[in-house]
Amino acid sequence: MENTHPIKPLAERIRPQKLSDIIGQEHLIAEGAPLSQVIKNKHIPSMILWGPPGVGKTTLARVIGQELGMHFYFLSAVQVGVAEVRKVIDDAKKIGKVLLFLDEIHRFNKNQQDALLGAVENGSIILIGATTENPSFEVNNALLSRCQVYTLKELNGEHLLQLLDQAISKDEILTQYVIKLKETDLLLQHSMGDGRKLLNLLELLVMQWPESSEVIIDNKWVGKILHQKVQRYDKNGEEHYDVISAFIKSIRGSDPNAAVYYLARMIAGGEKPEFIARRLLILASEDIGNANPNALLIANNCFDAVHKIGFPESRIILSQCVIYLSCSIKSNASYLAINEAQETVNKTGNLPIPLHLRNAPTSLMKDLDYGKDYAYAHAYEGNFIEQEFLPENIKGQKFFEPGDNPREKEQGLFLRNKWKEKYGY
Repeated sequence: MENTHPIKPLAERIRPQKLSDIIGQEHLIAEGAPLSQVIKNKHIPSMILWGPPGVGKTTLARVIGQELGMHFYFLSAVQVGVAEVRKVIDDAKKIGKVLLFLDEIHRFNKNQQDALLGAVENGSIILIGATTENPSFEVNNALLSRCQVYTLKELNGEHLLQLLDQAISKDEILTQYVIKLKETDLLLQHSMGDGRKLLNLLELLVMQWPESSEVIIDNKWVGKILHQKVQRYDKNGEEHYDVISAFIKSIRGSDPNAAVYYLARMIAGGEKPEFIARRLLILASEDIGNANPNALLIANNCFDAVHKIGFPESRIILSQCVIYLSCSIKSNASYLAINEAQETVNKTGNLPIPLHLRNAPTSLMKDLDYGKDYAYAHAYEGNFIEQEFLPENIKGQKFFEPGDNPREKEQGLFLRNKWKEKYGY
């Protein structure tokens, strides 16, 4: 009778069964590393494995299960809900502590994640959640506080080459072929640090080879089979945050070349132009501010324009604004001022407003000296009269420190002329 069982993918066929067989993640599983130690001591905490696709999160969870010899449950948050989780918890009450691996835990909403709390808290299950998303954003705080977070890294070139060698030498199907890795740089580039993707590509390249002689894997063959260069950019995922971070830091660092490059990355990845323009608006105030007030005006006009026009033409408007902001003089004085002011408010609370600054809409308030002795600045020469505006406890405190640029130096001179030595301008 013909065997109707489908052949498993290469990545599944050679999945490591022991900790020592796992390639990469040395910072976690090498001798003496954090995960290696807890596995050795057989005292595993509930944990979140956070890392990009194809770096070994599922493999690591399975190996932990084997090392502990515990009942192992594998669930994917894409396919199951709270009912399946509660069944695992009920099983744990009957058979004792179990290990639950919940893949893509970020797919569970906050309420669904709450269903895990009690069992994790009392130790009836050891939870291993896997996610490609930043758990700070995607896992609720109550659950996160009960779990240890381990960050898995993207596999580097050396790791990927080890994976290729391992697959060619150990897989029961690939060992039937004579495979020669003549060139691997394009293959590694397409894998983008994803071990599972690399192995899938390797299998595809071998299976598509037209001749029965040795399989020659080189850049020409990879290019022919894969055709199209792959862009990895999940606008809802970690790559999104990394690229926008690099984009903002490039503008802040006055490098228009890098900034335009990351702009192109975001456009290629499908970011909405309004999202990009909104970040430029924030940057114009946070990183340029009063050193060049026109920056905020241009960023605001950019936002309005891309909202009206959309892609593809709005890429030109975004590029113009990005280059202008990159080449602008920078100052974060306004940003620092509001941060320090908020910190003072948090420390000191609601300090009493000086009586002469209070509103006095009723006769009772006037009798209590609300508004008394307030000096109307416009009634004095130069539209200024020295008086105290801060609460008594913090009078004389300076929050705004002008930046070292022409415009803010001018503001500092203005303040020094008005306030003399009071604020130290």
